[in-house]
Parts: sequence; structure tokens; C-alpha cells
Amino acid sequence: QVQLTESGGGLVQAGGSLRLSCAASGRTVSPYNSGWFRQAPGKEREFVAAIRWSGAIEYEDSVKGRFTISRDTAKNTVYLQLNNLKPDDTAVYYCAAGPTGRGSSRGSYSYWGQGTQVTVSS
Repeated sequence: QVQLTESGGGLVQAGGSLRLSCAASGRTVSPYNSGWFRQAPGKEREFVAAIRWSGAIEYEDSVKGRFTISRDTAKNTVYLQLNNLKPDDTAVYYCAAGPTGRGSSRGSYSYWGQGTQVTVSS
């Protein structure tokens, strides 16, 4: 069993930056694939970014060039750097992991964190 714990959320002004962390405990995240999703009030949870064990990375179109996903396998941690934040980025951000995790496919991930709130003011 893997437990995922997100941190790093907060309140930031438009144009600001945050770095989200997702720490895994219980088992290592390798060779798991990992992803970040977000859910705004009244909306479905949507894909943000993913990194496969192979190192392949995917991004949702609206965050390309602004967000960066990375990982530190020694620390069992996956990161999401959020730059040039916009009010539309306001959401609860969730990390996900699993051996069969595939990019934007929510159902393909076995483990989910509890989420961290990101609020961007205009």
C-alpha cells in the first residue's frame, strides 16, 4: 500500500509561483507512474501533468510552459512547479501514482493523495 501526501499549496497572486510536493510512504513510487490532477469547485477532476517511470512527461495544454513536473526517486517525491499562475488555476491539486498509471487517465492510477488547495487571486 502506498500513501501519498501533498503539500505546498497556498494563496498567491496572479503571476506568482508555488511548488507542490507529493511524498510517498509505505512503498516507493518506483517503478510507478505519477500524475497531478486538479479539481475546481463545481467541476470535474482534470488532468494537469504526468511523469512515467521511463521519464516521459505529459502536460495538459493550458499549463504547458507554466507548470513543470519532476521527481526525486531517492526521496520518493514528485513535484509540480507552478509558475505564472492564473485565477483559473485555482483548485485542489491531487497527486496520483500507480504501476499502470497512464497520463490523463484518472482510473488508471491506484493511489491518490488528499489534495492541497491552490488559490490564485487576481
